[in-house]
Amino acid sequence: MNTKLPKSERLHAQKSIKELFDKGSSFFLYPFKVLVHEFPSDEMKAPQVLFSVSKKKIKKAVQRNLVKRRIREGYRLNKHILTAQAGTNQLIGLIFVSSEVMPFDVIQHKLIKVLQKINHEQPPAKQTHAKVDK
Repeated sequence: MNTKLPKSERLHAQKSIKELFDKGSSFFLYPFKVLVHEFPSDEMKAPQVLFSVSKKKIKKAVQRNLVKRRIREGYRLNKHILTAQAGTNQLIGLIFVSSEVMPFDVIQHKLIKVLQKINHEQPPAKQTHAKVDK
């Protein structure tokens, strides 16, 4: 199991971020607002993820960075929950909206719930063989 989080799996391109915020669907699962955008693609890639902590909610940069590190680590350890559909790519935005710094265990538990919800909202894979009625 690959538990790395390389740059290719992090969302950093301005064009992709704009596309995620413009065309993506969102849901709220405290303490995260989650944006998801799926689009068809020829090549199979791992989902790209954006991590964000609001400066308005958590004032000190040290605390914001601590929360971002905890979110990234929780995602890195549990990204295997997401199963990629053939022919689609995913852009995911995880926006932390709580005004309090949470311990890693709480963040990881909530992140697992978020990833499971993203995974269940994916449309089922297309079947290549036809069903035969008897």
